[in-house]
Amino acid sequence: MVWTDYDLVIRGGTVVTAADTIVCDVGIRDGRVATLADGISAGVEEIDAAGKLVLPGGVDSHCHIDQPSSMGATTADDFRSGSISAACGGTTCIIPFAAQHRGQSLRAVVQDYHERARDKAVIDYAFHLIISDPTDQVIGQELPALIKDGYTSFKIYMTYDALKLNDRQIMDVLVTARREGAMVMIHAENHDVISWLTSRLIEAGRGAPKYHAVAHATAAEREATHRAIALAEIVDVPILIVHVSARAAMEVIGSAKAGGLKLYAETCPQYL
Repeated sequence: MVWTDYDLVIRGGTVVTAADTIVCDVGIRDGRVATLADGISAGVEEIDAAGKLVLPGGVDSHCHIDQPSSMGATTADDFRSGSISAACGGTTCIIPFAAQHRGQSLRAVVQDYHERARDKAVIDYAFHLIISDPTDQVIGQELPALIKDGYTSFKIYMTYDALKLNDRQIMDVLVTARREGAMVMIHAENHDVISWLTSRLIEAGRGAPKYHAVAHATAAEREATHRAIALAEIVDVPILIVHVSARAAMEVIGSAKAGGLKLYAETCPQYL
């Protein structure tokens, strides 16, 4: 038996790291990159990457896979089709959501999503949580225990009937995140404004898809973004505002960050 230093050697590719772009070999041992250098020793398996880019796999940190809605529909991709699609695009880790619906145990939800993913995912995965029912049991026991198990990020909603939390509930979640060292992601839209506008539009016969943008007014996102930031400021905890879609909301976020608040935000390609 021939001893080799590496399980896999990728030879002669243009290697792109967070700091440099260089033509070299990549030596992999036990599933980890062990060496970046020229002319490294042989591997059990070798790939000739001359003329090709060698890139780290992407991490998609916000996706929804095999997620049932409160209305009974489920997202189109399961963990097999979704993870294969991700791999074909160069993404090697996905972080979808384990979504709690009201009345459910958060621990049971996590177990269910692992069952959905375990035999289907072809790449690495982790889970954020979605909290829609922050009962005393969930906030006091289940969530702290799950954070200690490594589920250190969770999403809450300020809109949608089946998901939205009121301000008091949001603050309960935020203070738990502060105490346990977790990150809260917030979908920031004013539910009552959207519901009111939707009702008026439907009554006027304006139910076509284009009126979705009218119902989800920029002001509804701006107000909720401001309110979410204010609640986080009171609790003194970082938050992440997800899928920012409006310039007005972005300006609120920019102003808060300029003022020294601990705040992160993300957008989606379609909003750019």
